[in-house]
Amino acid sequence: MTKPLRAVNADATCCHRIGKSYRPKLTGTPAAVPTDAVEADAKRFEADPASLTLYVLRRRWGDASMVAPVTLDGAAGVVTIPESLARVRLKPGAHRLSAQWEGRTVDISVQGRAGELRVVELVGSGWAWGTSFSWEAFQADEVKSRAQASKLVADLDLRR
Repeated sequence: MTKPLRAVNADATCCHRIGKSYRPKLTGTPAAVPTDAVEADAKRFEADPASLTLYVLRRRWGDASMVAPVTLDGAAGVVTIPESLARVRLKPGAHRLSAQWEGRTVDISVQGRAGELRVVELVGSGWAWGTSFSWEAFQADEVKSRAQASKLVADLDLRR
């Protein structure tokens, strides 16, 4: 048996640890994360034939150490933490994702048909002089290794 990437807390939430000191900074999910079985299924990167499958990745070396909520089409969506991944199944068509932090917002549009898979990455940068985020779109093969090393924090079906 292999050790999980990041241990899940007793309340089924997951925290990203910043630093190696005896008092590290923890950035955690506000809700329970999916089970290991759901995570394994999501990390196969298979498109759902009945929906547009969207992956939201957040994994860069200079990522900010904060929670960044992502809304989908103006409604509730997923909450991202550093080194996290989310799978969202959507109705085919055009959708808008918005990430919010410190009173600022950055958007990206995603479009696709049923059976297609899209991957977007929320690229965070946190330094002493400020924090910023931007979106980048990728092919699944381009980010698969980074996504495999990330923790699945949400698996949503928003096809309604």
